[in-house]
Amino acid sequence: MNNHDAKGITRPWTVSRLSNMSDFTDHLQPSQPNGPEILARKRAQTHIPVDELAHHLLAQDGYLERQARILRIVEKEPLFDKKRQANLSREDLFKLALARAKLLRRLVDKYGWDIDDYKMAETLLDDVSPYYLHMHMFITTIREQASDAQQAYWLPLIESFKIIGAYAQTELGHGSNVQGLELQARWDPGSKEFILHSPTLTASKWWNGSLGRTANHAIVVAQLLVPNSGGEYESHGPHPFIVQVRDMQTHQPRKGVVIGDIGPKFGYATIDNAYMLFHQFRLALLTTSTARIPHSALLSRYAKLDPDSGQFSKPAVPAVVYGTMTYVRSLIVLQSRMALARAVTIAVRYTTVRRQFRDQYPTVQIRILPLLATTYVLHYAGQAMQRTYREAREQIQAGDFSGLAHMHSLSSGLKSFCTDLVADGIETCRRALGGHGYGGASGFIRLSPDYLSRVTVEGDNWMITQQVAAYLIKRMQAAVTNIDSATGNETEDSYKEFLRANRDGVKLEPYKVFDDDSNIVRSFHRRTTALLYDIYVERSKSSTIPCKTIDQCPNRQRTRCVICIFYLLSFIWKRMPTTVRTTHGTLGWSTNSPIVFRSGAVSQRNLDELPNRVRHLMARIEPHAVALVDAWKIPDYLLDSALGRFDGKVYEDLFHRAHRLNPLNEITFNPNYWEDELQSILCVSWMVNQLFIFSIKMALRLVKLSDKFSCYARGENEARFIYHEIFEDHEYDKVELPKAPFIVDVGANIGLFSLYMKGKYPLAKIIAFEPAPENFEALERNLAFHMASTVKAYPYALGAYAGSAPFKYFPNMPGNSTLNIEEKEYQIQLFKENYDQTFADDMFKDAKQIMVPVDRLSLFLCLHHSDFEVIDLLKIDVEGTELEVLGGIDDRDWNKVRNIVMEVSNVKGGLDKVKQLLETKGFTVTYVAVRGIPELFKLFIVTACR
Repeated sequence: MNNHDAKGITRPWTVSRLSNMSDFTDHLQPSQPNGPEILARKRAQTHIPVDELAHHLLAQDGYLERQARILRIVEKEPLFDKKRQANLSREDLFKLALARAKLLRRLVDKYGWDIDDYKMAETLLDDVSPYYLHMHMFITTIREQASDAQQAYWLPLIESFKIIGAYAQTELGHGSNVQGLELQARWDPGSKEFILHSPTLTASKWWNGSLGRTANHAIVVAQLLVPNSGGEYESHGPHPFIVQVRDMQTHQPRKGVVIGDIGPKFGYATIDNAYMLFHQFRLALLTTSTARIPHSALLSRYAKLDPDSGQFSKPAVPAVVYGTMTYVRSLIVLQSRMALARAVTIAVRYTTVRRQFRDQYPTVQIRILPLLATTYVLHYAGQAMQRTYREAREQIQAGDFSGLAHMHSLSSGLKSFCTDLVADGIETCRRALGGHGYGGASGFIRLSPDYLSRVTVEGDNWMITQQVAAYLIKRMQAAVTNIDSATGNETEDSYKEFLRANRDGVKLEPYKVFDDDSNIVRSFHRRTTALLYDIYVERSKSSTIPCKTIDQCPNRQRTRCVICIFYLLSFIWKRMPTTVRTTHGTLGWSTNSPIVFRSGAVSQRNLDELPNRVRHLMARIEPHAVALVDAWKIPDYLLDSALGRFDGKVYEDLFHRAHRLNPLNEITFNPNYWEDELQSILCVSWMVNQLFIFSIKMALRLVKLSDKFSCYARGENEARFIYHEIFEDHEYDKVELPKAPFIVDVGANIGLFSLYMKGKYPLAKIIAFEPAPENFEALERNLAFHMASTVKAYPYALGAYAGSAPFKYFPNMPGNSTLNIEEKEYQIQLFKENYDQTFADDMFKDAKQIMVPVDRLSLFLCLHHSDFEVIDLLKIDVEGTELEVLGGIDDRDWNKVRNIVMEVSNVKGGLDKVKQLLETKGFTVTYVAVRGIPELFKLFIVTACR
């Protein structure tokens, strides 16, 4: 219904249902290109057996079968629909992610998923889940660092999700410098307790995922302080402790703990990164029904403290306490392949479909196709890293720590190099898409900012590359001390060959890299050796630490790249197919040719040939690019990209997402600066309403309605009428409910029905909806006054569509406020014509039209109460929009509604429509006229039962 101001100007500030209306655009097709035909031709012209290649890449551990099986389940769940999630606020994204995380965990129980099934579902969903740190770092730390007794106690609780954990190492002032952590864990020999204390602000834990709002336990890394024989405290370095940080009943922080979410970030909107501080927080000994676990807070597989003597036994290799970080780095290396493969898949498909000029974007191809080759390199790197990690862990479990330094160096180097490659590669792909790459339908809106964290998480890439170099310099030092002996180690033998030539004045011949592709890695061996030897010599001249020397060397960025490329290629060279390693190695020279040439590793002639070689490689790859990305078998559900669709319907999907799925287009705004009226999206409309509400004549006050019941209300007469209707006539209480019913109160007004049902059913779970701001204020006051904390109130209207809508508020008769403005005005006119017009004018004067948020019942329950199985009672009192409320119930949810009681106006035949709808849904329907209301208004209480 249009509003008209005093000047007679039509002002249709209404909700536009664009997404549900047909228009002429439904029949339009793109002029050209024909995306499906183009991709079909590309797929037909290649000789690459896509399915066989996919099997080679992904069939290990049943990956492909698992993806297909889990995808079928995930796509059927409404909560996992990704269509509109990009339009949500950070708060709503987190709520959605938590609801999804809970549902995923329930699906584990429902379908009997194993851990790989769960992780596959997580991958497909593409949320950084609030449970992510629990499933990865928390449980891994317990398995690797806890004693057998600790594992026996904690693992059953963790695996059953009886406790939710996080990993808290990084601090506000200390990230990569783990040794510099400030949080203290002081051993009190008198009470035999550890005392956690944050002595400074920078000792605050920071960035710790899953901890801000979700976890109730955490692995907390702190400086272990133990008194010596003289009673003075000595530090034994950082060690992990398991700590309960929240109350298990209220989920509030425990006394002595300050904890919260750090706020907005570049990405990772779906996870709650935390800050956390402790004040003299005591960790008591853990006693079970069968045993008293010694110093249970300190994870003690390797580090031990005797609670009686206070004697501390440090790990045989102190670096073993960083095992969780090494595990996560190895996991990051493995995951890098799919992150880049997603970006490259989108880029290859879209740039294949896109047609604007005569040439086929050769400059785009030279940017994208090398990254396509890189996805395969990362695949082999990830597999090799996982094998090495597993082997090293087996050695450590057996008491052999000899491979720990190598594993730490390898995981650091590959993590640094792979994440830099992928982060830069994702951005290269996005830019290659042109303007559409900046859009929300590109598939990069979450991928790009979320992945960007990987270059700093678990060690800043620049810093940990220095650690790799320091490790290699130690190997160089070992080679210098014994130049002439052979070790059988390829790296050290390469060092010694270089050192002997340098000692004897022999000039090493450059490698002919185009004659033998193994010479590619040898050339990087030589250049890396030369770089490391130069740094070693500089280090020998002074006390400068290796990391600082590397940072000061000329062309340090290229030096770092060469070291990383060498490490990557030497590690996985023999595992890669010839074409892949030749392509990647050749491109590695093209990026670093000056520094490679100066080492004499490659001849100038070879380097001169390099541009033509690169162009030749790109020409060989281009016809097969679509097939090569298809082999990664990334489903459209995961890509979530109009540009990267498998079927090539790029432009159709771009327009559909903009025209049909954008909630902003469902709202018409008032742009006139001289008017306060403004439409608002759901997430801010409540705040906007607070600004737009005019002064209310009737203040909120406590009204005594009976000897036993008082409530807050603005109008005493209306409150008494509603109280009499609910508490004395029991007009809404005609059905028997279970002892702990789930009740939905739509049109809760000031909350009397919710309070009545809570009194009758103390175990009831009730959610109440009231869109009028003044009524909602009274509702919240009444719930607090009657200590009904388990009744959850929401300032929304419910309808058939989510969005915002005009709402007529009557301050003198708040219970008559409604979304159905047209019918209410008709009722007011009837009242004036048949009763006292002056009285009617007084009752309905000072009415205000405001905008209120509207949600659909099924959508709301899906997002906020996804665990509901049955609505035992749905109560509706919404002044004429009953059918709209019922229209917001999805077909799949109707069978979950057991009973309905609602007030219905039959002024315009609403009773028959409601009765017919409910009967078609399987309800038995009865109704009675509302007592005390003039017959003219034809108000009925309808009861529907199954």
